[in-house]
Amino acid sequence: MRLPFHIIELLKRKSGNNLHLPSDCEFLSLDIESKTGIHIGTTTLKRLVGFTSDERMPHTSTLDIIARYLGYAHWDELSKIEEKGNSDFDISDDEIRSADLQVGVCVEVTYLPDRMLRFLYLGNRRYRVVESQNSKLKTDDEVEILNFVLHHPLLVICVHREGEQLGQFTAGRVSGLSSIRIISDYATQMT
Repeated sequence: MRLPFHIIELLKRKSGNNLHLPSDCEFLSLDIESKTGIHIGTTTLKRLVGFTSDERMPHTSTLDIIARYLGYAHWDELSKIEEKGNSDFDISDDEIRSADLQVGVCVEVTYLPDRMLRFLYLGNRRYRVVESQNSKLKTDDEVEILNFVLHHPLLVICVHREGEQLGQFTAGRVSGLSSIRIISDYATQMT
């Protein structure tokens, strides 16, 4: 099975690798492992991006790893891009996308049992945690987040704390985010 074109393009963008040569899949394999902690073999990646003509279906777990690498909770969520098409004007109250935010906006999320986080958007998918209640994320952590989706776990691609990279973090793993909202006047609340 070859991955759909737009998903291969997402892999190229995420890895910074144009995937022109079969050997580029070795770099992609290492990058996926460094970001997710899980290894996908070079041969599998060659098959998925089209360097070999093998129509075997990959394991669901392999597709889930690719989805996690790209910032989605699982393959089903990523594959919905294909169902809707690669372009969509569908704006939902159930999702906040980093790409749609202005620098300085604050996003608040809650999840069970009694967790609350507020993130100040710094640009380029990066946020600073400005408030944390009962969460393992701490105030002043810098995190990278693609989107916030109501009733889905929050996937933090990378956490930086006091100059140290801690790796991925998932909030609301069981029941997802209970609420998401933009606090547009957060800066004035703080003064």
